[in-house]
Parts: sequence; structure tokens; C-alpha cells
Amino acid sequence: MSNSIDQLLALKTWAVVGLSNNSERAAYRVSKLLIEKGHQVIPVHPKAESVHGQKGYANLSEIPFPVDVVDVFVNSELAGAVVDEAIKIKAKGVWLQLDVIDHAAISRADASGLITVMNRCPAIEYNKKS
Repeated sequence: MSNSIDQLLALKTWAVVGLSNNSERAAYRVSKLLIEKGHQVIPVHPKAESVHGQKGYANLSEIPFPVDVVDVFVNSELAGAVVDEAIKIKAKGVWLQLDVIDHAAISRADASGLITVMNRCPAIEYNKKS
């Protein structure tokens, strides 16, 4: 698992699904840390609002350039559809956040050649390194 974590953290362009301007949400804080660590963060949320100065999109397929990592901050019941969309846009990996559990979706992503991490947080993983 840690190899997958390191591989994903090395990738630069992260689409953060569920990211809005609600500063109380974990997605807001984690995406800020990702930006501080040098990642490009693309907000993906039905409202398609800009967050941290980054243009937002309503869904992954609207993003007009390649995405390396799809970071999933939605309920587990919704994660499978996001993972399927990540496979469709040919992302390099998917990261399911803490408490986002979908073994079937991770299996589909693995079978499609994506790097996968589930039930982890990139902010926590970065803090382990410092």
C-alpha cells in the first residue's frame, strides 16, 4: 500500500471530487495542503465553484486536460460512479479518502491499470513523511 501512496503523491494534477468553498470540510483543508506541496488541484463539485483560486468543474469529464489522480471526497455509495468516471478519463490513479470504502470500485480501477489507495488521507500521509 505505501508504494501506491508514494506513487500517487508523486503525481502533480489532482482532481478533488467533492471540493467546495466550505472551509469546515476536510476536502477544503486537504486540497490546500496539496497545493502547498506543489500539486495542481482541480475542484470537482456539482456547483463547479472555484476553490483556492482554481477553476471548478461539475464532473471529471468536463476537465479539458489530463488528470493524474482523482481524490474522492464523497460518500462510499457515490464513490463507485466517480471511480468509473476516473477510469473513463484515463486518470493514472484514484485515492479514496478516509472512510470512503468501495472494494468493487477499487477492483475495477486496479483491473484498468490505475494506481489505487483506499481509506487513507494524503494530508496524513504527507505528515508521516515530515
